[in-house]
Amino acid sequence: MSTARKHTALPKAQILIEALPWLTRHHGRTVVIKFGGNAMIDEELKAAFAQDVVFLRHAGLKPVVVHGGGPQISAQLDKQGLVSEFKAGLRVTTPEAMDVVRMVLAGQVQRELVGLLNQHGPLAVGMTGEDAHTITAVQHRPTIDGEAVDIGRVGEITAIDTGAIQALLDDGRIPVISSIARSDDDHHVYNVNADTAAAALAAALNAETLMVLTDVEGLYEDWPHSDDVISRLTASQLEKLLPELSSGMVPKMRGCLHAVRNGVQTARVIDGRVQHSILLEIFTDEGIGTMVVPDAPVHVHGTPTAHGQGAS
Repeated sequence: MSTARKHTALPKAQILIEALPWLTRHHGRTVVIKFGGNAMIDEELKAAFAQDVVFLRHAGLKPVVVHGGGPQISAQLDKQGLVSEFKAGLRVTTPEAMDVVRMVLAGQVQRELVGLLNQHGPLAVGMTGEDAHTITAVQHRPTIDGEAVDIGRVGEITAIDTGAIQALLDDGRIPVISSIARSDDDHHVYNVNADTAAAALAAALNAETLMVLTDVEGLYEDWPHSDDVISRLTASQLEKLLPELSSGMVPKMRGCLHAVRNGVQTARVIDGRVQHSILLEIFTDEGIGTMVVPDAPVHVHGTPTAHGQGAS
């Protein structure tokens, strides 16, 4: 009996010990996680995501979850007979569509996520960027063929007030934030890209890490010719790559760039299709996905640190 127990318990102990340096490094730090892609739709992935976030909280980190809800919004617009139209990669958002966006994000996606997290204890509190002026925006007019185009209630962030989020974190809660914002100018509510909102919040909260869940393994080195993932790159290296990226990756990588240029230690794009990808990324040597780090100070020479062991 005792030998059998030894055999099953030892690997568990080794796994826990391997996590120790990371537990020490991340203790008390804020981590902003953008929840999206397949992880939002697949039931098992959703449950695993909730477990990961609760684990981080119990491991002494301060997770903040930011979410969008593209597929759910499209489905609801469809149901109501409203057309989904995109320009410059952004959803054209009429006032009627904005009502749907707000209802789906705050009333459906956020509620479900809060419910999943709260199966593990009274932890999660849902809010939107409208609450306590957390996110303020103005209308975003993208440039198409050299002209600024009106695409409706699509917002560009002008200010972040972290007061309400910080109060929740100080109280040991997990804030779950829907990416909608109100404007100071016209008091309309705007739909804000969730990748952009997560990056802006990570910078404003002085987070240690921004994690963006995607439906790919990370940033590919030479897509579509190769599926090699770039495991680590600096802000400057990323900036050079931006013009070549596919449209879906642009807001994610721009967000990562904004975060590390504004005080966040590491920004990571990780594969949300892998169960427990968040824990793998934070607590192991062989992190998955792509990690963006700030540019090294000019006087530093030597090799970059291994993936998963970014600037601490």
